This record gives sequence, C-alpha cells and structure tokens, in this order.
Amino acid sequence: MEYRTERIGRLIQEKIGALIVEGKIKDPRVNSFLSITRVSVSKDLAWADVYVSTFRPTGNLVRGVAGLQNACGFIQANLAATMHIRQTPRLRFHEDTGIKEGFELVQKLEALVPPPDSTEKST
Repeated sequence: MEYRTERIGRLIQEKIGALIVEGKIKDPRVNSFLSITRVSVSKDLAWADVYVSTFRPTGNLVRGVAGLQNACGFIQANLAATMHIRQTPRLRFHEDTGIKEGFELVQKLEALVPPPDSTEKST
C-alpha cells in the first residue's frame, strides 16, 4: 500500500508541475518559477499534501501557494480526468522554503571562498 501512495504522490507532483509550466492555471499568482518539491498522500488516498517552493522572494511563494489553493478545484478536476483512479485525493498546498534556503546557502558559501587569483602564473 505504501508503494501505491508514493507512486500516486509522484504522479500528482508531475501533473501539477506540468499544469504550472504549461500555464494552464490562470491565477496570476501562480507563475512558472513555482516548483512542486514533494507530495505526501494519506494511506486512505483522501488527502494529498502538496509542497511548493521557489527560489524567488518569500512573498512570491506565499502568493503562489494561495493561488494554487484557489485553483484547487480546477487542479483536482484535471487530476481526476488524467489519472484514472477511483478516488482523487483532496489537495492541500503548503510552502516549502527548501529550494530558497539551499540557494541562499550556496550564495553564502561562494561569498566565503575567494575567487582564484587570475594574476598567478602556473609553473
């Protein structure tokens, strides 16, 4: 059963990601910089928690999650039409700041490492 919920979660992640990238979600708060990082489906397939991230400022993520939650009915209907499962889980969208935090960490690390001195000559 656990394998099935993971597989359905990956499928939901793929389908919602495609809807975002293709611009099919018409809410102006949803843009192609949003990314679905993971989906956690309940054992009874009643709920799916969808985690959304972006590397853009936090305000964009909050607005994007609100836009996705607002378009929830459209997204769920699209999933039901394309997934061919008996019960489509109800969607709940959550902010995931992981990508942004990782991006900021890389920037901080790069700032700590001095650039190679181009005036040095190799011998």
